[in-house]
Amino acid sequence: MSQLPDHDPVPGDTRSCEALEQVIVPRAHDLGGFSVRRALPSIGRKMVGPFIFFDQMGPAEFLLGEGIDVRPHPHIGLSTVTYLFDGEIMHRDSLGTALPIRPGAVNLMTAGRGIVHSERTAPEERLKAPKLYGIQTWLALPKTHEEIAPDFIHHAAPELPRIVGEGKRISLIMGSAYGRTSPVKFPWDTLYAEAVMAPGAILPLDPDYDERAVYIVSGKIDIAGDEFGAGQLLIFKPGDRISILAVDQSRLMLIGGEPMDGPRHIWWNFVSSSKERIDQAKAEWKTGRFDTVPGDSEEFIPLPEG
Repeated sequence: MSQLPDHDPVPGDTRSCEALEQVIVPRAHDLGGFSVRRALPSIGRKMVGPFIFFDQMGPAEFLLGEGIDVRPHPHIGLSTVTYLFDGEIMHRDSLGTALPIRPGAVNLMTAGRGIVHSERTAPEERLKAPKLYGIQTWLALPKTHEEIAPDFIHHAAPELPRIVGEGKRISLIMGSAYGRTSPVKFPWDTLYAEAVMAPGAILPLDPDYDERAVYIVSGKIDIAGDEFGAGQLLIFKPGDRISILAVDQSRLMLIGGEPMDGPRHIWWNFVSSSKERIDQAKAEWKTGRFDTVPGDSEEFIPLPEG
């Protein structure tokens, strides 16, 4: 997705839970048929590990003939991960990739020195009253990889490790946890997982990564006697083992990683350790020097003013 600059979340109440460093409460915004909740970047918290952008899309159900139309737009200095619970998005990019993104699959698009992509509902899907429900994240690339060649890698849902039992089902999207390792490669120590929990199930979260957070997609959880509901990003203090109790049927996204190798600047769809590099990307997009998207080159999102 393309970032809208006025959709910043707000800090929440940390309550009394000593395991928590911060609670972020995303604000919902209607994008014309579906809502988006943005948890990162936030006031006082720009990143968790390499995660610099975190959006919940939907849940939404469109009318017949409708869907999403995110026109071609550019990225630099990051990788995007689109992970769906329901629905389908047709991804096209300037590498020539044309692939539907479906629930449970991982689609890792690395912008590096520059890529352009679009996200739309395919014509055949518009005939079915399409749905959309999922998470889109941006991961900042380490400084050594900010200017690498762009790339796109797809992993089907069956390729991801699944840990099932004791009332929970975990899909390991990136990194290592619970004795398993995801095949999805990223050049920074990273954790990303989906956990679906039945009421009464307990999910341990070890301090294997210095920075860790849990986003509550749905349901309600208990941590050390405090309850937290859907639509909150809980940032944990480093070094403590956490136990998460599902009060209701719950779906969580676990994110984390080692602290990045320095701060990052983010402007519109551009991420970089250098403000000058972002200014260069602005000029390149404005003057049409990015590659176009085969099969979707008639439209584009113009550079925002300011």
